[in-house]
Formats: sequence, structure tokens, C-alpha cells
Amino acid sequence: MASALAAKMGLNSLRRKQARNFNVRISTMESDMEFNCEVKWKGKDLFDLVCRTLGLRETWFFGLQYNIKDTVAWLKMDKKVLDQEVPKEEPITLHFLAKFYPENAEEELVQDITQHLFFLQVKRKILEEEIHCPPEASVLLASYAVHAKYGDYDPSVHKPGFLAQEELLPKRVINLYQMTAEMWEERITACYVEHRGRTRDEAEMEYLKIAQDLDMYGVNYFLIRNKKGTDLLLGVDALGLHIYEPDNRLTPKCSFPWNEIRNISYSDKEFTIKPLDKKTNVFKFNSSRLRVNKLILQLCIGNHDLFMRRRRVDSLEVQQMKTQAREERARKQVERQRLEREKQLREEAERARDELERRLIQLQDEAHMANEALLRSEQTADLLAEKAQIAEEEAKLLAQKAAEAETEMQRIKVTAIRSQEERRLMEQKMLEVEMLALKMAEESERRAKEAEQLKQDLQEARESERRAKHKLLEITSKAVYTVTVMPADLSFSRENLSFDFKDTDMKRLSMEIEKEKVEYMEKSKHLQEQLNELKTEIESLKLKERETPLDIIHNQNTEQGTSKEKNLHTATEGQICVLNRYYA
Repeated sequence: MASALAAKMGLNSLRRKQARNFNVRISTMESDMEFNCEVKWKGKDLFDLVCRTLGLRETWFFGLQYNIKDTVAWLKMDKKVLDQEVPKEEPITLHFLAKFYPENAEEELVQDITQHLFFLQVKRKILEEEIHCPPEASVLLASYAVHAKYGDYDPSVHKPGFLAQEELLPKRVINLYQMTAEMWEERITACYVEHRGRTRDEAEMEYLKIAQDLDMYGVNYFLIRNKKGTDLLLGVDALGLHIYEPDNRLTPKCSFPWNEIRNISYSDKEFTIKPLDKKTNVFKFNSSRLRVNKLILQLCIGNHDLFMRRRRVDSLEVQQMKTQAREERARKQVERQRLEREKQLREEAERARDELERRLIQLQDEAHMANEALLRSEQTADLLAEKAQIAEEEAKLLAQKAAEAETEMQRIKVTAIRSQEERRLMEQKMLEVEMLALKMAEESERRAKEAEQLKQDLQEARESERRAKHKLLEITSKAVYTVTVMPADLSFSRENLSFDFKDTDMKRLSMEIEKEKVEYMEKSKHLQEQLNELKTEIESLKLKERETPLDIIHNQNTEQGTSKEKNLHTATEGQICVLNRYYA
């Protein structure tokens, strides 16, 4: 009985303990994480835990988003998690996303993790066509995305077809041109090759620098109505508020920078914008739901705070983060330069080794040819010796025949005295024998000269054989010396590397900023030329009938030189008159 009671009490205690906790699944752009949270936790407690887990310090850009009916909402930091309209099923799914966008990604994003999360989110929005991107910019952005994933281009690794499974271009862009996947890959690879030497972080930053100039970058759109019931779109971004027609999200009818807005408020479903100029009329809009008004106000407050924060001196925390980031980038730059030097030295050593191997093969070929020449010389010498011996034997034989002819001539002279007639015949015969003997002597002399000439040829052949042997010995000794001088190993020293990082004064910093602005303008000019070149290459394959309304509007804006920055800086009385026409 007592044991049963104890078990029941333990079970109740366990249930009470379990009721004080709940599970949350956090989905980032890269992975999912699960946390066990206490019931009393506020939104800030959970958000701080996620940021600590990710190692993220630039928390002001991000938030936890969840879906509610047909819209989205952001978790409030000052309220308990379970007291908000989050999904009730466990684990509760929340999305860790960028809530506010920077005006200038290169200047504002300090941490690598912050930059990486922005890169992944903007890339997804472009591929899902939540941000309209022209075709030529899509190809260039795709090349930076490929570089961020694969590093430097290597033709031995990145062979044709290596991008076949990658999603790099919006489907709208692919359908707009009569181009195969291989043709798109060829153009992306051509741009990818030019990015050699960049790190992953640098490639991602180049991606963001191009993407932030797109008209729909960082804009949150909301459907609103004016007093006459006309449908409009309200756009909220880092620069201010923009009013659009429903079918044109690229070109705002009017824009209000944050520094020209005095107050923003809502009452029930009515949303009010009060310009800084008190003489200007107050603009009022209606949204379909109170929840949407709350979300609009929340985004307006956050963007306005960041807008003002950018124009003030950085806090100590931000200054420390930027200093650490500069030091880390400098350290990475030094390390990258060291690796590049080591790589260059290794490549030079490999080239030297290849050259030595080639030279060794060349010397081996020369030695082989010398051996063959020596063998031919030996064969020639043997042949000439054989011919000289034969000529000598022929000379001896001719001398023997000449002696026999002389003996025969003496015998004939002795017998010639027998009779006059016989003498006459003998004289005639002697004359013939003498002629024959003279011919034999001449032939013998000629043969002797030929034998002498053959002996000289034999001597020359033997001299050639001696020289060939000497050359072979020289080549062999040279080859041995060349092989022995090959570098056996390479070593690199890091003892003398030391760097001192110091902060410069404000004057020098201002000069550097001006210099960076000039460089940025030059880079922007180069980027525009690159985009125009890409556009020219693929324009002939474009299918005009497949252009979307946003494509047509973008082309018109490009021809007229219209951009959201120009619209923002031309918020004049003329725009107010346009709005008054809507609200009259």
C-alpha cells in the first residue's frame, strides 16, 4: 500500500515537473535545433539562447518568426513564449530569420555568421522569386554562390556537368530564354573562373553587395487601402516607407525616408503616417486586420531605430566587434598570403622537378643515341679491317703471279737462242709477256695503294670509336650530377612573421573612408559593365512573350534610369500631390 502511494506521488511529481517545460524546434537557414524551455521563459530568453548557440552577437537584425493563419508574426521579446499566439503542438516550430536588413551590408555586417545567414536568406528569396532579379544579375549572383560553395575554380575537378544538380537560377529566368542547362552552366562557369583567389566570406559579401541594389531587396509588402477603397501596397525597408501600385512592386509611387517621418501610429485597422513637415497632410491607410497593423508598426519601429543608430557613433560593443573583425580579417589575410606563398613555392619545386626529370630523360636519350653511334662505329671499323685484309691478300697474289711471269720470261730468253725464227717468236712472246708483267705490276701497285687507303680508313674508324666512347662517358657523368642536385625537400619558416595592428586616428579613418568610396564607385562601374556584357550575351535568346509584368517594368526602369534610391531622394511635393489624388 505504501509503495503504491509512493509511486503515485512520484508520478504526479513527474507530471508537474514535465508541465513546467516545453520543447521548441528552431529552424535556421542551415539546420534545425531543439531546445527544452521553461514555461516562465520570455521571448528574449529563448532568443538569447539561440543566439548563444549560433555564436551570434549582431542580434538586432534577427528575430523568431512563426506562422499564424494566413500571415506571419514575430515572437515578442518582453512576453512569455506560451502567452503569445505560437503553435500549440510540441515541439513548437519557430524560424530564426533576418527581420531587418542593413543599408550597406559591407559596412554593417561584422561577424561571418551574420553575413552567412543573410547570404542564405537572400539567396533563397531570389530563387523563390520573392525578390525580382534580372537575368544578367542572376547569372553573376549564381557564379558567386558557386564560388562560396566550391572555392576556386579547378578545371580538373569542376568538369562540365558539375552544376547539374544545383539550383542557381530562378525558374522565371530559365523559362525566359531558349537556353539549355549546359548553356547556362557555361555562362555561370565563365563568371565563376574570374572570382579566383576569393574566400567564401568574400564571395558571399560580393553576392550581398549586388543583391542589395535590387529593387525588392529587404522590402516587406503589405496590402492596404486608401479612403476611397483603392488597393495599394505599403513597402517597409531600411530606408523608409514606400507606396506601390498592386501590380508594380519595383517602382514606388512615392517614398518617405525615415528622417522625414515624424510619427507612425495605428488605431484599430487605420494606419497613420505623420510627415516631419507639419504643413503636409497626414496620410491614413486601412489594412484588413489589426494583426497586420501591429506587424507594420513593429517593422517601422525596428527599421527606424536602426536607421537612427547607423547615423550615430557606434557603441563600445560594436566598436569592439569591428576591431576584432578587422584583426581577424587581417590574420586570415596573412594566413592566406602565407598559404599562397607555400603553394607557389611548392608549384615552383614541382616545375623544377618536372624540368629535371625531363632533362634526365633527354640525357638518357642522348646516351642511348651515343651508344648506338658507338656500335655503328665498331661495326664500320670491323668491316674496313676485313676489306683491308682482303686487299692485302689480293696484292700478295698479284705479286706472286708477277714473279712467275718473270721466271717464265727468263726461261723463254734461254730457249730463244735455238733458232732465229724461234728468237723472233720468242721476242714477240717476250714482248707480250713483258706487257703482261707490266700490267700485273701496275695492278699490284694499284692494289697496294688501295690496301694502304683501307688501313688509313681503319685508323680513322678506330679514332671515331675512341671519341664516341669519350662522349658517352661525359654524358653519363653529367646525368648523374644533374639528378643529384634535385631538391629533396622544402621547408618554410614562420619565425619572422609578426604583425602589429593599431587603430588610426579619425582623420586617417576619414581619408580611408573617402578612398573606399572612390574604390566602391570604380567597382560599381566595373560591376555594371559586367552585367551589361552578360545581358548582351543572352539577349538574342530571350523569349519576349514569356516576360512577366515585373520583367517589363524592370526593363522600363532600366531605360529610364529609375531606381529606388532615386525615388527615395526625390520625395517632393509632386509625390505628395500624387498621394493626395489617392486620398482625396
